[in-house]
Amino acid sequence: MTDMTQADHLVSSRRSLLFGSLAGVGALALPASIASAGLGAQATPSLLPIATDAVEPFRVRIAASDISSLRDRLRQTRWPDKETVNDWTQGAPLEKVQQLVGYWRDGYDMKRLAAQLNALPQFRTRIDGLGIHFIHVRSRHANATPIILTHGWPGSVIEFLKVIAPLTDPTSHGGRAEDAFHVVIPSLPGYGFSDKPTTRGWGLPRIARAWGTLMGRLGYSRYLAQGGDWGAGVTTWMAKQHVPGLTGILLNLPLLVPPPIEGSPNAEEQATIAQLMKFNDDGAGYAKLQGTRPQTIGYALADSPAGQAAWIYEKFAAWTDSRMQPEAVLSRDEMLDNIMLYWITDTAASSARLYAESFATDFTTQKLDLPVAVSVFPGELYRPLRLWGERTYSKLVYWNEATRGGHFAAFEQPVIFVSELRQSAMKLL
Repeated sequence: MTDMTQADHLVSSRRSLLFGSLAGVGALALPASIASAGLGAQATPSLLPIATDAVEPFRVRIAASDISSLRDRLRQTRWPDKETVNDWTQGAPLEKVQQLVGYWRDGYDMKRLAAQLNALPQFRTRIDGLGIHFIHVRSRHANATPIILTHGWPGSVIEFLKVIAPLTDPTSHGGRAEDAFHVVIPSLPGYGFSDKPTTRGWGLPRIARAWGTLMGRLGYSRYLAQGGDWGAGVTTWMAKQHVPGLTGILLNLPLLVPPPIEGSPNAEEQATIAQLMKFNDDGAGYAKLQGTRPQTIGYALADSPAGQAAWIYEKFAAWTDSRMQPEAVLSRDEMLDNIMLYWITDTAASSARLYAESFATDFTTQKLDLPVAVSVFPGELYRPLRLWGERTYSKLVYWNEATRGGHFAAFEQPVIFVSELRQSAMKLL
């Protein structure tokens, strides 16, 4: 395929490439599954407190019966045959998943997730008819910059737990008072302890408007927004729609697909195009499935904690900067915190629906005229190019390639992530 033919092919097969280039005082008491005669175990109704327009404190409580039920399911896992290869090319290897599930069952502290979240100020509030969960930590420094951080899939608010303290209290973590942030970390609709949409329509543009409402409700008239994966999509659409108060954005996965190619691609562009094509051919099955049949995959993941663990664990291996050894950058406990959050809230299907809502329509290159800062991490799904950023963002004020880190940048490399945010903010403010 010639250079020009390759570029034409990339643009003409936009939809195909999109599916493979980015992946892109209440309390919760979750009772054990209820047995119904003749029907077996049924999904329990959510006991999330009903959200109102007020900002209400929230705490996580997980029933002992739910933990017991989870352990029973883990013990009763029916395993598939071993893969017929000696690597990850057919998916997460049987031995690796058995080790993870065995630790979840017998070694992981099942109270750890709730303890970590409850150590932070959590809230829920109703926006556009949906209850939104978020963490909100204000800095003790009066002139701190407000920032909203948005996670993606298969991540959650758990991704950002290690960066909250250095962002809000920089003088205790190698920074200056001027580096301080007031931090807001919401759970996407259908994720974590946010409500699950019951009708279509909660795509990236609507979530972006909701985040603008949230920041205004918290009293922030000027603020920054940051994100990767779906978080990058939400953050991009906040800038695209000029939500009130937003002054600039920070991205660790800029939306530059379809690529803004002009003429024949140069050698650097050809290399990144090749990365995108390879990912489309070999790594994008999850997105196609979740984008077309989120309900069907939901049955399997909602019923099997081992299946839910494998579905997420494989992405931790493939998308971290770890050479398919995720334990090298994330502890089992950390990975299981995130997996546990998906399991205990039964959000496999609801989180996947965001792919059906927005992946092929909104998770695309968007011309922006607000100030943009980009941090590229070497283990990302593909290497975004500054040239493409300059063609897309008219006020690109910062672009840097970090030395380590992957798709889950804040989770994997919190020190580098914080440094990137501090440097970016200096250019944006």
